[in-house]
Amino acid sequence: MAKQKKLKAKGGLAWWQLSLLGIGCTIGTGYFLGSSIGISLAGPAIVASFLLAAVGTYFVFIALAQMTANDPQEGSFSVYAEKAFGEKLGFASGWNYWVSNILIIGSQLTALSILSQFWFESTPLWVFALLYSSLGIFVVILGTKGFDSVENVLSVIKVAAIFMFVVLGILAVFHLINHTGQEPMLPSNVQEWFPRGFPGFWGSLIYAFYAFGGIEVIGLMAMQLKKKEEAPKAGKVLLIGVTVLYTLSLGFAISLVPYTAFNDSESPFVTAMSAYGLAFFPHVFNGAIIIAGFSAMTASLFGVTTLLAQLAKQKHAPSFFQKRVSFHDLPFYSLLLATCGLIFAVVAALLLPGRLFEYITTAAGILILVNWMIILLSNWRLLQPTLWRICGHIIGFLLMLFAITGIALEETGRPGLYVSLAFLFAIIVVTFIVKKKRYKPKVWNGYPRK
Repeated sequence: MAKQKKLKAKGGLAWWQLSLLGIGCTIGTGYFLGSSIGISLAGPAIVASFLLAAVGTYFVFIALAQMTANDPQEGSFSVYAEKAFGEKLGFASGWNYWVSNILIIGSQLTALSILSQFWFESTPLWVFALLYSSLGIFVVILGTKGFDSVENVLSVIKVAAIFMFVVLGILAVFHLINHTGQEPMLPSNVQEWFPRGFPGFWGSLIYAFYAFGGIEVIGLMAMQLKKKEEAPKAGKVLLIGVTVLYTLSLGFAISLVPYTAFNDSESPFVTAMSAYGLAFFPHVFNGAIIIAGFSAMTASLFGVTTLLAQLAKQKHAPSFFQKRVSFHDLPFYSLLLATCGLIFAVVAALLLPGRLFEYITTAAGILILVNWMIILLSNWRLLQPTLWRICGHIIGFLLMLFAITGIALEETGRPGLYVSLAFLFAIIVVTFIVKKKRYKPKVWNGYPRK
C-alpha cells in the first residue's frame, strides 16, 4: 500500500498530456515515409489497411489499458506477461520490446538521413544519423520532465503538418489551387482500389500497423498520470485522433496522383503535391517530417532506456542497469546500452544504405506485433474474459497474424521478415538459457480477476 501511494504521488500528467505524448511517440517516419511502401503494395486500398490496423490496435490498447487501470505497473506489459505466464515470457516480452525499439531507432535514423539529403544530396547518410542520434541522447538526458516538454511541442508541429496537407488536399479537390497532373479522383471500381490484388493489400498491412506503433506508451507512461484510471480515456483520444488524421491524409494523397508515383525515398504527401506548383511545400513538409521522425526516435530511445531499468528491477537484466545518476535521476547504464544500439544503427546506415529503411521497418513492425499479441494473451489470462473481450482478442490477434504472414508474400519485404525471425530466435534461446526455472501457476494474489 505504501508503495502504491508513493507511485501515485509521482504522477503529474493530465490525461490529455498523455494523449499528446502518445501522439508524439506514435506519429513518425513510419507514417510520413513508411506509408509510401504500403501504398506501392496496396495502391488506394492502403486506406482500408490503415482502418484494419486501427481496429487491431484498438483491441491491443483496450487490453493494455484494462490491465493498467486494474494494476498499475512501471514495467507495464512485461510485468503483465510475467504475471500471466511466468518469468520466461516476462523476460522475452521485455527484451523483444527493447530490440524492436532499437530497430525502430535505426529505421527512424535512416529515414531522417534520407530526408535530410533532400537539401544536402552529397552528404553521407551516416553523418546525419550521427547528428540526430546525438540530439536524441541530449533530449533523453533532460529527464522525464524535459522529455515530456520537448515531445509535446514536437507533437503539435507534426499534427499541424498533417492538418496543413489535409487543408491543401481540400483546396485541390475543389480546384482552388492550380495543378499540372491528373484531376483529383478516387477509384471507381474494385480493380482500381486493389491494383495489385489481394496479395498486395495483404502485404501492406504490416506497414499500416507499424504506423500505429507507440500506442504502448499509454502503459509505460501511465504511472506518470495524476489519475491512473484515466489511462483508457487518454488512449482512446490518441487512437481516434491518429486514425482520423491518417485516413483523411492518405485518402487525399491517393486521390491526387497515381499510386505508381509513390516510392520509399519520398513522403507520399510531398509526392501528392508535386503537381501543384507549391514551391514552399516540399521544404516545409520535409522539415515537418524530420521533426516527426526525430520525435518518434527520441521517444523510442527514452522508452528503451526506461524499460531496461525496469527489467533490471524485475531481475530480467543485470542490476546495474537500474542505477541512476543524480543528474535528472537518469539510469545511466541503461542509456549507455541504448547508445550502443544507436551506434549500431549509424554503422548500418553507413554500410547498407540501399533498402535498409524498408528492411528495418519491416522487422521492427513484426516484433512490435509479437509484443502486442502477448499483451492480448496476458489480458485474456489475467482478467475474467467477457464475450466482447474474447471477440476483441480473437479479431486483434488474427489481424496481427494476418499482417505478419502477409509480408512473406512480398519478395521485397522478406529480408525484414528474416531479420525479425533471427532476433526472435535469439531472444527465445537466451530466455531458456537465462531463465531455467519452470513456470508454476500462482494464486491470483493481489491481482483480482474482474
